[in-house]
Amino acid sequence: MLKRFLCGAAAFTFAVAAAATPSDELSAALAAAKSGSSVPAVGAVILRDGAISAQAVLGVREAGSTAAVKLDDVWLIGSTGKVMTVAMIARLVERGLLAWDAPLDAMLPELAASMRPEYRKVTLVELLSHRAGFPRDLRDETEMVKFFHDARPSAQQRLSYAAHALEDEPEAQPGTFSYSNVGFIVATVIAERAAHASYEGLMGSEVFKPLGTTGVGFGNTGRGQNRGHQHGAPMLDMARLDDGAPQMYAPAGFLHMSLGDWAKFNLDQLAGAAGKGKLLSPASYRLMQTAQPGSPAGLDWGVQQSIAGRKGPVLVHQGSDGNWLAIAVLFPESGTGALMVANAGPDMGADKVLMGLARKLFVQLSPATSQ
Repeated sequence: MLKRFLCGAAAFTFAVAAAATPSDELSAALAAAKSGSSVPAVGAVILRDGAISAQAVLGVREAGSTAAVKLDDVWLIGSTGKVMTVAMIARLVERGLLAWDAPLDAMLPELAASMRPEYRKVTLVELLSHRAGFPRDLRDETEMVKFFHDARPSAQQRLSYAAHALEDEPEAQPGTFSYSNVGFIVATVIAERAAHASYEGLMGSEVFKPLGTTGVGFGNTGRGQNRGHQHGAPMLDMARLDDGAPQMYAPAGFLHMSLGDWAKFNLDQLAGAAGKGKLLSPASYRLMQTAQPGSPAGLDWGVQQSIAGRKGPVLVHQGSDGNWLAIAVLFPESGTGALMVANAGPDMGADKVLMGLARKLFVQLSPATSQ
């Protein structure tokens, strides 16, 4: 079901590794983590001192194929892309096109009359920190399936989605944390209306071009490329909820890109935490990377004090559409991070593979909490 799409800013409970893995042994770490699994391919990047210190991939693009994955292949990064959507919207706020504290009924006046009263005073910050009260996805699954076959431009699809979502009964009291993809679609509609441009265009101009990322795509990867898998087989087409997500869901985490391009964004987040970011103002980085009151998340990073026995603060995110699994972990005080991805979902053991890899990598990224 789509409701499993994007694991979100969840806490991790990895066991502490016994010994460090030097960055030049990343390929060996991938091989050890993947050994004995049915995951076709894995990839990882280590970030340190403002640059990629190591990157490696291992495996095949598609089960049953001999085509090996390459360093410049693209991977679907799931909900870890939500923070990229936040960055795009933050740029619009900094230019005065949007305001963090504006109420929803003022940001979408054409939908104000039909939206439930509980949502009318929800702010942009609440939408992007999972505190708007929305369900995870549309409650009407029949309506959701229609977007797999909708030929309208993605912006029109998202507006239609938002109209339905604003009539849905809340999952939680607005102002309290309840993980939701809906909030990101609604926030994107607000951005598209304010900037008079599509999400895809805005991401290009506001995020990818400034960072120099060139290989980003929206939705599932194409045929002949690295493919996501479930139940032991590559997923070639998306037609129903069990298959994954419709392409218009990109703002909630349906982007694909190379490891290098993924790293560029996360390196900028680390730089921003140190007051040296390129993309945003210091205030925007702080807002993204600071947990909201009574919440485990900022916009949209999960914020933890430690992870796997390693000293924080630590910014975490993971995401999966059932066919891929991606995990991003940043240690701002150390200026380090790890990005890990598999071209299969948890049903094929991708979670065990990446958690095993994480146990080997975290010990070189941050001091132990006891130190």
